Amino acid sequence: MATLSISEGEIPFAAPGTDKLTNTWYKTIGDVTKSPPLILCHGGPGAGHECLLSLTDLYEQYGIPLIFYDQVGCGKSTHFKEKMGDELFWSIELYWAELDNLIDNFGLRQSGYHLLGQSWGGMLVGSYAAKRPVGLKKLIISSGPASGALYQESANLLLKELPEDVRKTLEDCESRGDHESDKYKAASMEFLKRHVCRLDPFPDDILKAFGHLEHDNTSYMTVQGPSEFQITGWLKHWDSSTDAYHIESPTLLINGKYDEMQDITIEPWFRRIPKVKWITLDNSSHLSHYEERDRYMKICGDFLKY
Repeated sequence: MATLSISEGEIPFAAPGTDKLTNTWYKTIGDVTKSPPLILCHGGPGAGHECLLSLTDLYEQYGIPLIFYDQVGCGKSTHFKEKMGDELFWSIELYWAELDNLIDNFGLRQSGYHLLGQSWGGMLVGSYAAKRPVGLKKLIISSGPASGALYQESANLLLKELPEDVRKTLEDCESRGDHESDKYKAASMEFLKRHVCRLDPFPDDILKAFGHLEHDNTSYMTVQGPSEFQITGWLKHWDSSTDAYHIESPTLLINGKYDEMQDITIEPWFRRIPKVKWITLDNSSHLSHYEERDRYMKICGDFLKY
């Protein structure tokens, strides 16, 4: 087992569309200069790096150095609550630029790096990889939908399979735009327990990620909106896999059998990426890196090391 060597800091970032002093918070585990690190891109947007902390196992078990970071708008990075609803600011180009800045800060263009994105982070790294960035060696898209439209379609297919009282509550609240009532939140929790995290209780890391979204939902509300079932932000019309045939790196796709990102959301990645492998975990939903932690780490570790 590798000994943990942890470093934290902030990287100045010239965020497009603002003159506000901006920093990206990061944490490294292991020496990122000795071998290609795995850069971890969290979901949300706005859920924070904690939702990926189980991946520390990849360093402990395989010696793969890791770089966690909080995307701007959440966690310990700079927040922009004043940008609520500003789709020009919260664009995919913002997140690409931040990732570029992170990679260049660590000087990884020559030595190389890997990328793993989970959920929204999968959309981010998949679309970024299609730009053929210098230094990218391997790519993992974990429960990252190819498009917002397919994500919405998948959620609504699963909605139909919920118990009738839960389904009717969600449909009624959605029709009235009620996303804040106790009834809606209770029904939404039933969906989460089936298709986001099937562990009881939820891991503390995941509760911290939910807490980030409650503390500052500016980016999430702007990019997606308040609902899993009716996306209102620009994500609704965005296909992150359009240029996936440009991806040169070997790519691993992962989703869960009970995932809110059902196979229809993953298939376009599989069809368009030239060098790709797809694994669906039988006992997982959206957070398979916690639900089937040992198997998930072996799949990813073997993919990255060999």
